[in-house]
Amino acid sequence: MTKEVLLAMKGLQFSLATENMDVETVTSAEYYKKNNSHYVVYEEAFEGVEGTAKNVIKFREHFLNLTKRGAVNVHMMFEENKMNMTNYSTPFGDILIGIDAKKIHMKEEGRRIQIDVDYALEVNYEHLADCKLSMNIQEKAAGFPSLPGTDY
Repeated sequence: MTKEVLLAMKGLQFSLATENMDVETVTSAEYYKKNNSHYVVYEEAFEGVEGTAKNVIKFREHFLNLTKRGAVNVHMMFEENKMNMTNYSTPFGDILIGIDAKKIHMKEEGRRIQIDVDYALEVNYEHLADCKLSMNIQEKAAGFPSLPGTDY
């Protein structure tokens, strides 16, 4: 796969307490592979917040690591069948979150990589939502990627 890629992400949160939230994003990114791990690097802007964050996604089968630095700061680790706690630092304050990854699946097909993650999200040690995250990474030359996770 080439260095210049398009990243399409779709996240869906399910919660009994609130309405389901669906978030979709498509952005340009840089891709590389090192020591059997894949990396995707991209900039993210936030509505209502000044500045951006540099995001680095590191992944391999059954593992995904997301680091944001800038307007918000967080290091989120998704490890299959393991709970990971982290502080999510925003301009409005810090939030303690827990990520309990149930399933992480990666499928690599030529010039395209699909990643699907099922996880439970906790805030301050209380279950907030069951979530799904899907990512489609493909070479820019291959055209506009379809948004992943349409099989929810």
